[in-house]
Amino acid sequence: MRVVLAVGTTRTAAIDGISAAGADSDVMVHTPSADAEIVCYGEPIRAPVVPVSPTGTPTPALVTRAVRDLVGFDVTVVDAGLAEPTGAPTVTVGARPGGDVREEDPVATAHGAFEAARQFGRALPDDAIYLGESIPGGTTTALGVQAALGERASAGSGVGVSSSLPENPVERKREVVAEGLSASGLDEGAAAGDPKVALRRMGDPVLAVAAGTALGCLETDTAVTLAGGTQLATVAALLRHAGVEQSLELATTAFVADDPSVDLDGLADALDLSVTVTDPGFDEGDHPAFDGYVAGEAKEGVAMGGALALARVAGVPMTDVRDRVLARYRSLPDL
Repeated sequence: MRVVLAVGTTRTAAIDGISAAGADSDVMVHTPSADAEIVCYGEPIRAPVVPVSPTGTPTPALVTRAVRDLVGFDVTVVDAGLAEPTGAPTVTVGARPGGDVREEDPVATAHGAFEAARQFGRALPDDAIYLGESIPGGTTTALGVQAALGERASAGSGVGVSSSLPENPVERKREVVAEGLSASGLDEGAAAGDPKVALRRMGDPVLAVAAGTALGCLETDTAVTLAGGTQLATVAALLRHAGVEQSLELATTAFVADDPSVDLDGLADALDLSVTVTDPGFDEGDHPAFDGYVAGEAKEGVAMGGALALARVAGVPMTDVRDRVLARYRSLPDL
């Protein structure tokens, strides 16, 4: 089994109140690079930080790495617009860091990165992959893509995206998306049926690379599980608007499924997504490393939901997963 991680950045993450994927904006830019290193090596080796939320909640990469220790899956990291280098080995598809979604053209490389990632996906030799991401600010750009595609109304009473923060800053995200649509000269739904336009004008490079990779895999009959939350559900929306009709699978965490600001069932129904939800039982862990997750921080990311689903399929008890997460946590520098 292979987990493919698309890691990159968007300047949208620097907007106040948008993301908890890093202690502050200066550190946040290193988060995807460090996440890739933690999944590959168990700890940061070149990135100068261990990604934690402002309250100290460790990155979901730690959970994914812990499951990798127990299950033993392969990992391929795709550079989907990193602003800072990573020590993890990466595949390059020509993506560049994303701009602020409130700009006219925040992802100028979207078309090329999408097509290069598509060819990469077509070339993968695996029968099945799990596809995850790491990009601070990514739920806001995902909401922008949903708006451009005309998919936001499909999420029922929810906003259509979750958040790395305990309280989803829904109104702030909507304001940012409205500014982005105005700057891009788009009405909601103007990019329906044209996912590359949605990605270039309202998205981020990770969404472009993830969608392209998934499409290439599906074109060559490689099974794809979208390993994440509402950002990966947005990849499903992009695939639907690219003409994909076959069944799609999403593996996410109970933290996303339980988020009251998101109608995950409505989103899944609208996109014909089969959803697997796994609860790691962090409320039973009785350790500060788990407290932030229980409080609603870091609900997803770095393929955590997919990794937990793999552990469950492999028959690994969640108690073993929690023990391994704590072992990895204690081995990290400065924690």
